[in-house]
Amino acid sequence: MAAYLVRRLWQMIPTLIGVVLLVFFLFKYFGGDPAEILGGLNATQEQIAAIRQQLGLDRPVIEQLGIFVKQILSFEWGKSWATNESVAHLFATRLPATLTVMTPILLLEVALAIPFALMVAYVRGSLTDRAIMIATTVALSISFLVYVIVGQYFFAFRLGWFPVQGWSDSTWINLTTYAPLPVLLAVTVSLAPQTRLYRSFFLDEIGQDYVRTARAKGLTERSILLKHVLRNALIPILTNVAVSLPGIFVGSFLIEVFFSIPGLGREVLLAVNRSDYPVIQAVTIYIAVITMVVNLGTDVLYKMVDPRVVLK
Repeated sequence: MAAYLVRRLWQMIPTLIGVVLLVFFLFKYFGGDPAEILGGLNATQEQIAAIRQQLGLDRPVIEQLGIFVKQILSFEWGKSWATNESVAHLFATRLPATLTVMTPILLLEVALAIPFALMVAYVRGSLTDRAIMIATTVALSISFLVYVIVGQYFFAFRLGWFPVQGWSDSTWINLTTYAPLPVLLAVTVSLAPQTRLYRSFFLDEIGQDYVRTARAKGLTERSILLKHVLRNALIPILTNVAVSLPGIFVGSFLIEVFFSIPGLGREVLLAVNRSDYPVIQAVTIYIAVITMVVNLGTDVLYKMVDPRVVLK
């Protein structure tokens, strides 16, 4: 296992180098002139030249790339062009709010979708199964914006169970007051596709020979599902969770905007609107690193779930 981890970490280096080069040259040649963006429409050529010198844009490309790599290794991305706030400080202060929303969403998605899909697979072919599949299809066809508007109107405005928007400095207050409604809506939206997908995983396993052998030995259907089918279906489920993690992070951007949560996602959307390149570059690199680390962690979990898996 140790040798595998070292080998995988070593293999991440060329991937990360490719991402760094791609991000650097995309922003360098296709993102527009940062000096003109910062200077504004009324800036003179002298002012633009001064800004370009201040940002180091008048230096050779290799030297600019070296500065960019140094920023990545030191986690010091300079200052936001829009707010003049340190990008590192911006991440440190905005990330807790994002994690307060993302973590419950991820945990509840997995905790609810797996047993629910297993239950649907248990009653496969029945009227209940068909009704749930129809309901999930209808749920998939409804936009997330509709869920947000209806949820805010019904649960917040009409019933008064939750505030429509807001955030506080207390993590406990955020978890118990401000986060429940966006988490509830996000989990509701994701439950339909996850249920359909996990149900298909379970049904694929149910059709395998080992299930027929277990039935021939006299095991009950419930025992087969819980002790055999569930364990064998965990590998594709883990793969799906790993693939969806960056999507959950991106999806939190919309949640933070709709509910005025001062998280990292909301800050990234503002940075895109303002062409705030330091913030956008930092987020792009961090998401790439998180994706690689999550993939590595998922491969290790494969081995823990199924000892027959060989890590190469």
